[in-house]
Amino acid sequence: MRESAFETLIGAIVVAVAAIFLWFALARGGDAAAMSGKTYEVTARFNSVSGLARGSDVRIAGVKAGVIKSIDGDPQRFEAVVTMTLDAKWELPDDTDARVSTDGLLGGAYVALEPGAGFDVIPQDGTGEIQYTRGSVDLLTLFASFAAGSGGSSSDTSASNPPADEFDYPE
Repeated sequence: MRESAFETLIGAIVVAVAAIFLWFALARGGDAAAMSGKTYEVTARFNSVSGLARGSDVRIAGVKAGVIKSIDGDPQRFEAVVTMTLDAKWELPDDTDARVSTDGLLGGAYVALEPGAGFDVIPQDGTGEIQYTRGSVDLLTLFASFAAGSGGSSSDTSASNPPADEFDYPE
C-alpha cells in the first residue's frame, strides 16, 4: 500500500510539471497574438537566413515588434524572401536596415530592424519592402577560417602567399 501511494505521488508531480511546461509554452506562443490588433506585413530579401524560422521574432532595439510570417526563395535572384508581420505602432523609415542576428552563441535567430533617419515611411498596406539587409553569419565557417589561420592578423603574409611566378604549373 505504501509503494502505491508513493508511485501516485510521483505521477502527480510529473503531471504537474508537464502542466507547467504546457502553460509556459502556450503563454510564450501567444506573444504574436499579444501585439495590438493592427498589424501590417513587410518583406525583406536576404542572401542567407540560416537559423531563421517561421514564427521567429522581429525586434527593434531589442524589443519584440513582430514575427516572421513566411520564408520563401526567389529563384530568379537566388535570395531568401522573408515576410514579417509587424505591430502597426512601429512606423519604419524607408531606409530601415534588417539583419539576421542570434541570441548569443547557441541562441535562436531573429531579425533585428534598425530604423534609419529617412523622412518617408514604409507603407503599412502590405506592399512595403526593406531594401537594406544583411544575412546571418555562419559560425562554423567563421571558426574554420580562424582554425585555418586566415582569421588571425599577420604582418608578413609573403611566406604563406608566394608570388604567382614561383608556382610550377603542369602543362
